Amino acid sequence: MTGTGTGAGATEARAVVEWLASAAPDPDACRWEWERSPHGVALLPAGRRWDVLILPAGLGRAALDVLTRLVDRPGPVLADFGGARVGFFVPPGTAARWLGTGVRGAGAGSWIVVPYPGRMAGRTRWLVPPDAAGTLTDPAVLELAMHEAAGRLAGGHGGTGIR
Repeated sequence: MTGTGTGAGATEARAVVEWLASAAPDPDACRWEWERSPHGVALLPAGRRWDVLILPAGLGRAALDVLTRLVDRPGPVLADFGGARVGFFVPPGTAARWLGTGVRGAGAGSWIVVPYPGRMAGRTRWLVPPDAAGTLTDPAVLELAMHEAAGRLAGGHGGTGIR
């Protein structure tokens, strides 16, 4: 999704931008940052429209691989800090309830560097871009994917057996 052109693709791109910007205290300033800043990122508060569960890259990428086989469309997923971490957008309130070794939660009171949808910006990029519907990843399904991914990374064969 590039956000250029006309028709359904452009309409969807605008809807994605509006959904993400709606999390900002000032959506107009957020859109300005994306469109005019040389960095192409905006700092958005977690906890309003979404929380973010942040995993180490190895586990995060393996969990994303499993997750994409479990659901038609996961919620947005970011890779940041040179690919060292992967962040899954989940429903608000999830971070406050999440317990997991090595998993950080960004919820109310946290801020996330968010690139313009469909673009790479510096060291932050979308692995799964947001959609116009505001789809978020179900935390229970993400947990299952993480368990299977951790089993695979540890050299186990069984995991959850989810295919």
